Amino acid sequence: MPKVVMYCTRSCPYCARAEKLLKKKGVKIEIIDVGRDRQLWKEMEKLTKRNTVPQIFIDEYHVGGFDDLSGLDRQGKLDDLLGNS
Repeated sequence: MPKVVMYCTRSCPYCARAEKLLKKKGVKIEIIDVGRDRQLWKEMEKLTKRNTVPQIFIDEYHVGGFDDLSGLDRQGKLDDLLGNS
């Protein structure tokens, strides 16, 4: 199974939705809470070129945020990325 990393904050509803979708797929998620750590937030921005959460990686592939993740799921591509096909 690929490594899934999600940069998030605990107060973000989109982060919670992304976590719920990934857990529904049976995925173990490494959560990096950037909510109270400005340095981690800057690291996330540098990696993703975005300043919103969540930011999700599947292995080295930058999925993006929740809308991107759910879009992949609707297209039937998320299971392939997760090795669930």
